[in-house]
Amino acid sequence: MRRYLLRKLLVYGLTFFVAVTVNWMIPRFMPGDPVSSMIARASVAQPEAVEAMRAHYNSLFGFDRPVFEQYVNFWIALLRGDLGISIWLFPTPVWDVIVRAVPYTIALLLPAILLSWIAGNWFGAFAARRRWLDNTMLPVGYILTATPYMWLAILMAWGLGVVAGIFPVAGGYSFELQPSWSWEFIGDLALHWFLPFASLFIVAFGGWAIGMRNMIIYELEADYANYLAALGAPTRLIRRYAFRNAMLPQITGLALQLGTLVAGALVTEVVFSYPGLGHLILKAIQNQDFFLLQGTFLFIVIGVLIANFLIDIVYTVVDPRTRMGLGGAA
Repeated sequence: MRRYLLRKLLVYGLTFFVAVTVNWMIPRFMPGDPVSSMIARASVAQPEAVEAMRAHYNSLFGFDRPVFEQYVNFWIALLRGDLGISIWLFPTPVWDVIVRAVPYTIALLLPAILLSWIAGNWFGAFAARRRWLDNTMLPVGYILTATPYMWLAILMAWGLGVVAGIFPVAGGYSFELQPSWSWEFIGDLALHWFLPFASLFIVAFGGWAIGMRNMIIYELEADYANYLAALGAPTRLIRRYAFRNAMLPQITGLALQLGTLVAGALVTEVVFSYPGLGHLILKAIQNQDFFLLQGTFLFIVIGVLIANFLIDIVYTVVDPRTRMGLGGAA
């Protein structure tokens, strides 16, 4: 088991290094000059002042140094916990900008992922045993699975927000309120949170329900299920074994789909102008903020890698065959 964990940590460490390197490279392939954008926002007309500002900002952000030196300095600063200064919100540190946005993304992602996975698996297993429900769920589930997150988010914002006026369609809370622990502010947060959460939950729910439905049908037709039925085992016992075996691919699917779910959440935040990491990515691209874009991607990479690592550990706990294999390998 210890050797397995060390091997996994090595793989994830290498993945982190490659992902962060690509993360550093992506902004530098973007067209445009962030320093020129800052000078344009300052509305400076004198050529001498423009050149002085350009030289100052290039030196401040390290853009006047060779590319390889910039890359090495990036890793040195990263190991110190320094993500740089935001160009868009200069001179605010990137860390401070991201820390304000992370709670919104976590509050959106965690409930959507966990609740859709639990509810989708339960409903898929239940529908597989009810023919009328299965005939209804199957086409609906395929439609939901094929629905883009952004498209459903736009439909819900238009239908429940603009037309019906039930939910707000933008922001994390009303602009006239100040953040506090009052019930008024918490209720307003929940109203702004509901539509982004619902759009993520509905699409993911359809995918998990279809996957579990297919796995349950496969397991109930497997040889061991027919053998238990021939021995006179209760139907409830057979279904319990089928559900446990069907859960294993769903756990693996959660790890494989995690990146897609995170990407869907970021796009959904853009649709609703929800003040999470997705909103920061859009603002960083619009303002050519290299450091904010790097820092946001870094948080996403770390979060996805940690979640996948935990799912790997959970899989070894719930699957006895994996534990036996690790024990034999040791």
